[in-house]
Amino acid sequence: MFVDESKIYVRSGKGGDGIVHFHKEKYINRGGPDGGDGGKGGDVIIKVGPHLNTLLAFRHKNKFIAEDGKKGGTSNKSGKSASDLVIPVPAGTMVFDADNNDLLGDLISSDQPLLVCPGGRGGRGNTHFTNSRRQAPRIAEKGEPGLEKYLHLELKLIADIGIVGMPNAGKSSLLAAVTNAKPKIADYPFTTLVPNLGVAQLDENTTIVLADIPGLIEGAHMGTGLGDAFLRHIQRTRVLIHMIDGLSEEPFADYSQINSELALFDPQMAKKPQVVVFNKIDLPEVKEKWSKVQRKFEKHGVHLIGISALNHENLNKLLWQTHELLSTSPLLEISKPLPVYRPEANLPDFQIKRLSSGWQISGQAIERAAAMTYWEYDDSIRRFQRIMESMGVDQALRDAGIQEGENVIIGDHELTWQD
Repeated sequence: MFVDESKIYVRSGKGGDGIVHFHKEKYINRGGPDGGDGGKGGDVIIKVGPHLNTLLAFRHKNKFIAEDGKKGGTSNKSGKSASDLVIPVPAGTMVFDADNNDLLGDLISSDQPLLVCPGGRGGRGNTHFTNSRRQAPRIAEKGEPGLEKYLHLELKLIADIGIVGMPNAGKSSLLAAVTNAKPKIADYPFTTLVPNLGVAQLDENTTIVLADIPGLIEGAHMGTGLGDAFLRHIQRTRVLIHMIDGLSEEPFADYSQINSELALFDPQMAKKPQVVVFNKIDLPEVKEKWSKVQRKFEKHGVHLIGISALNHENLNKLLWQTHELLSTSPLLEISKPLPVYRPEANLPDFQIKRLSSGWQISGQAIERAAAMTYWEYDDSIRRFQRIMESMGVDQALRDAGIQEGENVIIGDHELTWQD
C-alpha cells in the first residue's frame, strides 16, 4: 500500500508548574522562598526517517501528543523538562498547516528537523517574585500550555530518474529488470497504481535511483485517470526516461501527449532532460517498424533507443546514457520548496475577442496547449479539440456566434472553424 497524503493532529507538551514553597530546616525560622521552576514541555518535531518510504504509518496512528514538563521542586529545584516528540516521515514529505494550507516545511534530508509546535515554557517558582517589599511571596506560575495543530502531510518521491510513458508501455518491466524492485506487472493498462522505487547498480561505485510513475493519460494534469495524484512525484526527479510502447499505432503522438501533460501540470517539467526509449523491440512486428519510427523521431530532433525490458536488450546502454545525462543535470534546490500542485476549483481562464479577421482566444493554458500540439497529426488535432471542449472554449465560441469557415487565432496559430 502506498500512501502519499495524510492528516494528523499534533500537540506540544505543557510546561511544568512552578511551585510556592518556603525553606524549611531545623533551627531556621521563616526560611525564604525556594519554590522551583517547572520544566519545559516537549516540542513536536518532524524529521526525515531514513528507512521510511510511505506515509502508511499515519493510517494507524494520527494523533501525536508530546509529554508535559514536570512541576518544580523544593530548594529551588527545577522540574524535569519533557523529551521532544520526534515524528519520522519519509524523505520528500511536505508539511502543511491543515487550517490555512500554509507550507511549513519541505523535508528532503535528515538534517532538516522541522519544529511544528514548540513546547510550553515552565512556570516560575515563587523565588522569582521576591522584592524589597515582598519577602515571602505566595506567587508562582503554572506552566505555559502547549500548542496544537492539524497538519497535512504530502509525500513526493525522491529519485534521480523518473520513468514516464503511456499506460502499459513497460515502465514497471524496465524497473524490475534494472533494479531489485518488484512492481506488479501485467498486460493491461494501469497495472501500476502506485509509484515504485528501485536502485540500479551500474558498477561497483555507481548507483542510480529510479521511480516508476503510473501511466499518464490525456487530461492527467486536470485530474483525469490516475494523473494528478502522481504527477507531483516526477517533480522531484532530475532526468526522465520516456518509454514508448512499441505496439502503439502512433508512437510519436504518444510521445507528444505525455510531454504535453507534463508541461500543462508544471512548465518546469517540460525542461527536464529525457532519454527516449522504444520498448518491446524483441517482438517481430515492433522490430519491423523500428527503422521507420526511428527516422520520424530523428526528424524532430529526438534520439531514440530501441530496448526490450523483457529480454534485457540494450538496458546497459540505456542506464549508462541516463547516468551520463544525470551527471550533467543540476542537483535539486532544497533551500526552497518545490512547486505544489493544487487543482483549481474552476476551469482555466480564457478570453474571446472578435476581430475583423475572425476570433482571437487568449489565455495561458489554451495558448500553451496550442503551442504543444503537433498540427501535422490528426490525433494531435483531435486531442486539442477535446482540450478546447473540456475547457469550455468550444461552447463559448458557439455562444459568441462563430460561423463556419471563420478564422480562430490562438497564440501563433491560425485555425479554421468547422462545425
